[in-house]
Amino acid sequence: MKSHFHSVPLALLLTLAPWVAGAAQLPDFTGLVETASPAVVSITTSSFDNDENDQLSQEEVPELFRRFFDIPENRGNQRFSPERRSGGSGFVIDPDGYIVTNHHVVEGAEQIIVRFGDKREFDAEIVGSDPQSDIALLKVNEADLPSLELGDSEVLKLGEWVLAIGAPFGFEQSVTAGIVSAKGRANGAQQYVPFIQTDVPINRGNSGGPLLNMDGEVVGVNSWILSSNGGFIGLSFSIPIEVVANTVSQLRNYGRVSRGLLGVGIEPVDRAMARYLKMDRPQGALVNRIEDGSAADKAGIAVGDVIIRFEDHKIEEYSDLPPLVGALRPGTRTRVVVNRDGREKSFNVVIGELPQPEAIQTSLGDDGLDRSNALGIKVDSIEPGLRAQLGDPDGGVVVREVESEAAWRAGIRPGNVILRINQRKVNDMSDFEELSGDVNPGETVALLTLQNSNPNFIAYTPESTGE
Repeated sequence: MKSHFHSVPLALLLTLAPWVAGAAQLPDFTGLVETASPAVVSITTSSFDNDENDQLSQEEVPELFRRFFDIPENRGNQRFSPERRSGGSGFVIDPDGYIVTNHHVVEGAEQIIVRFGDKREFDAEIVGSDPQSDIALLKVNEADLPSLELGDSEVLKLGEWVLAIGAPFGFEQSVTAGIVSAKGRANGAQQYVPFIQTDVPINRGNSGGPLLNMDGEVVGVNSWILSSNGGFIGLSFSIPIEVVANTVSQLRNYGRVSRGLLGVGIEPVDRAMARYLKMDRPQGALVNRIEDGSAADKAGIAVGDVIIRFEDHKIEEYSDLPPLVGALRPGTRTRVVVNRDGREKSFNVVIGELPQPEAIQTSLGDDGLDRSNALGIKVDSIEPGLRAQLGDPDGGVVVREVESEAAWRAGIRPGNVILRINQRKVNDMSDFEELSGDVNPGETVALLTLQNSNPNFIAYTPESTGE
């Protein structure tokens, strides 16, 4: 085969030379791994299925086997408890035997075994486990264990090198490296965790293992990946060490985790809503619900306010707010700044405590009425059964049909409940007809809706229905 190497222009080779030289100066992880890996463990969990329906049927014992081993006829109905195994990773946070891992690694486990790189194994007990942060604290009856130092994830920079040690697919003490891709990523299932996104290859079994900076300090706990096939595709997410440390401290001292509660429902501010609220750009957390008697209610925060600052933190994305609120101890006094009608307004708030969430079931009735309005939707009164299931919301009408393309594109759907029009309450059909009558085509309107039990602001420009 003819070689074409000699035909590469000299100028190109000179251009590539610095890049090649730079590649030779990539970080050396060997010392870091040698120091950190003794404190990393693999975790095996077992649970036993005691379902009364689990039994070995007579048909599952072949006749030849029963005769050869002289198995009694009734042996086929003997009950058994099949063992189910799972696993993950973890690391020692305290030499006295305290180990951190993920909640989902040990959830439902009846037996937990931790295994060190030197092949030592110990039975572990759960000190406490918190599903909201996906952090669990384990304890083994052993002292003078190698442990890891905690770093500071808040000073992590995008593009910074980080490293993971764990047991992907059971391959213990596996080391992978990458860079920090982003910070403050949101996950709807864990709204109190501002995840660190990296491109460090992690897979099933890495969960609960440490994410380390180049100083060998733990800056995060590997938690989940985004994948189309169940394997790594370049999107890994870790729990910041500040969240981990706060959770571990509370689990160790109190056995449970208390979180702050502001008592608001929030959503993003889009371009149309920002224009309506006289904001120069979309930012902050738009308040779409205030819980009666909550910290926000007592302080005077209102539906339609946009929270733009919490304590000393700017709220750029609405997902920035929950982790900040949740990190505060109940009873903490703090300052909240909102945008209200284009002006900033400050509130002193005493943070409440987060209760266990309760799901609300909804249903939709139909009395056969058919009403149209200038907003491009057909609405109706809410039937009593629906109102009761929604916790007796303050007024509102229900959407029966969406006639306007603008309303449909904005996200309004049949079954939505309209609670407000341009910050004015909709108590009943009479209010709705009056307020919708004040809306003119070409003017941006803001509706507070209830969608699948969740309040949501929708801003759009109504069109004429042609009626």
